[in-house]
Amino acid sequence: MDQLWHGLQWLFGAGQEAKDVNALQVCFRALLIYLFGWAILRIGDNRFLGRETAFDVVLGFVLGSVLSRAINGSSTVLMTAAASIVLVVTHQFLAWVTFRNRRLGKLFKGSPHLLIQDGRVLEEGVRRLRLSPGDLEEALRLVAHVTDPGRVQEARFERNGDISVITRKESPRVVEVRVEQGVQTVRIEIG
Repeated sequence: MDQLWHGLQWLFGAGQEAKDVNALQVCFRALLIYLFGWAILRIGDNRFLGRETAFDVVLGFVLGSVLSRAINGSSTVLMTAAASIVLVVTHQFLAWVTFRNRRLGKLFKGSPHLLIQDGRVLEEGVRRLRLSPGDLEEALRLVAHVTDPGRVQEARFERNGDISVITRKESPRVVEVRVEQGVQTVRIEIG
């Protein structure tokens, strides 16, 4: 049993300084940290996977940085695990708090910004976000398949950085066609 323990210590470079860890040990550390990172996110039921809000991206950056320290040997695996658990638990707690308190939600997650309302581009919102006219036109084309802001009821810069667009519901154009005197009128709606 003692030999197995010493073998695992050598395999993961336990107790060695970062400069003394070899490539094989780094590979095994990377595998261990990958599995640990996956497990902690699954157990923590983290919502940040697949989300792109600044609130969630910060956890991704910091957690990645902390986990990398265990791989390159600049921190022990145990210290990295403890720090990672604290980060995930803190993130979950803040997600719960921001769900319960709208003001804290705005503080941590931000709020959407109105860009277009009733077909009119709101210059203040566009300028504050430093969106060029080309950026706004691109979003209209990609999201709503329109090129004219006049056809947009509302467009917002959302908390996750996407632009959402709601187009105006236009009344159908009505065309009346008369074939000849005394014949019933045909009404065609073009929508």
